Amino acid sequence: MLAEQVLKLPRNVKRLIVFLMDLLLVPFALWVSFSLRLGEVYMPVDNILYLILAAPVVAIPIFIRLGLYRAIIRYIGYMAMWSVVKAVSFYTLVWGVLVLMTQTVGVPRSVLLINWLMAILLIGGTRAIARWWLTGSFKSSRQTRQKKRVAIYGAGDAGVQIANALSGSFKFKPVAFIDDNPGLQGNYIGGLRVHSFKQLSSLIEDLAVTEVILALPSASRSTRNRIISMLEPFAVHVITLPALDDFASGDIKPNDLREVGIRDLLGRIPVDPEEDLLTKNIRDKVVMVTGAGGSIGSELCRQILKIGPTVLILFERSEHDLYKIESELIATAKRLYPEIPDTSDLIIPILASVTIQSRVDMVCRAFGVQTIYHAAAYKHVPMVEKNPLEAIQNNIIGTYIAAIAAIDNNVETFVLISTDKAVRPTSTMGATKRFAEMVLQGLSLLENNKTRFSMVRFGNVLDSSGSVIPLFRSQIKNGGPITVTDPKVIRYFMTIQEASQLVIQAGAMGNSGEVFVLDMGEPVNILDMAKKLIHLS
Repeated sequence: MLAEQVLKLPRNVKRLIVFLMDLLLVPFALWVSFSLRLGEVYMPVDNILYLILAAPVVAIPIFIRLGLYRAIIRYIGYMAMWSVVKAVSFYTLVWGVLVLMTQTVGVPRSVLLINWLMAILLIGGTRAIARWWLTGSFKSSRQTRQKKRVAIYGAGDAGVQIANALSGSFKFKPVAFIDDNPGLQGNYIGGLRVHSFKQLSSLIEDLAVTEVILALPSASRSTRNRIISMLEPFAVHVITLPALDDFASGDIKPNDLREVGIRDLLGRIPVDPEEDLLTKNIRDKVVMVTGAGGSIGSELCRQILKIGPTVLILFERSEHDLYKIESELIATAKRLYPEIPDTSDLIIPILASVTIQSRVDMVCRAFGVQTIYHAAAYKHVPMVEKNPLEAIQNNIIGTYIAAIAAIDNNVETFVLISTDKAVRPTSTMGATKRFAEMVLQGLSLLENNKTRFSMVRFGNVLDSSGSVIPLFRSQIKNGGPITVTDPKVIRYFMTIQEASQLVIQAGAMGNSGEVFVLDMGEPVNILDMAKKLIHLS
């Protein structure tokens, strides 16, 4: 289909098409204006012909400056059309001044008004027709009914923007707003009626609403959690916009929509980091992360790179994971540090295991490592139970080897990523991590030791490889059932960004041998968390 082929064209090619179209429409609108004013097909004389041909030279820079070529045609809405009106008005005014300055004879003043109307009609109209065509608005009502019917929670600017954007979507059809403001309820915004939350049941029944979009990017986490909890009993799929700070620009597009994540159900405000603690052991230092390709290790690397180390060493035993995180960090480094032409001296990938003492020692000595974040560990509880010897070798002996290398090479700071399962451990994984903590506490007491050892415990990290959440999501996607080992089990949860920032800050605090624990709020019942994921999926 031609419309689909056009949509697949590169963004710059589509902009060029619109640009060329305006290049033709601007002088055409002027010619039509003269013809309408004079009541005949107008044949311009030389001086007026030059003015008509000069019109695009005046108009196009104004259109570019006012953003007419930044809008995505298939998502164009009222604000974009208002931009067309402003741009055409400014262009008409400038062109009129040009006529006065050149003292051109034969240009009726009414032509300016007619041209203003014609330019708005042609330039705005062609965009509206293109939007109608590209979004498939001409398709049959049967195809329209296949779209998912959406109620938008929040009738503010974000809600209006997403409604305009979704009106051009192949997937969604906005049918109503929901808002807690009594002053808005009962009114129409963009053709959609604003309802109260109490009317959601009737919206589901009468308007066949299957999706609810939370268009509340500036709302607090507690407000979002309250609304999500209110939506749980209803048979609707909940989608949300990220927080306001997460938008790359002020424009909201369908691509900004995301599933309600587990972090939306966390039940507490994320812990903000302290800048001084973040930078103390990283900025202008040689930093090594073991297990750099894992979920925690890779996030640590992302956070560290932003802070500005002299060298970031990625120590990882998995070739695939090492290649993946190195490629990502190189791309990030090019954006963060464009003044560095070659990032090979900034990001150093080391394919090795922490259980090989000579390799760890050589890396610490060769690069003059100053800070180590030890994230290399086996942490899948069921897998570790079946393979206890490997867990002992990696989690305990690997930690000992890395710590000895740190002491021998005068590494300033060594931070161990531990777990809340190390507290009175009931599993092999928890026991090995507790043993690793005790190893570091013992080494910190050595007289010749100049390395400061810290240990950081935290609970379940959302979406980490060892977390139960990805398993729940996979089971829901496959139609269930969800497996919960014990319905009474409770766990503390934190975001992976929080976990990484806590690890970094812990290395800058306290005395050697100390264990740090994040106050993670109230624990969450695993069964309740699973039920929430089911209801909102």
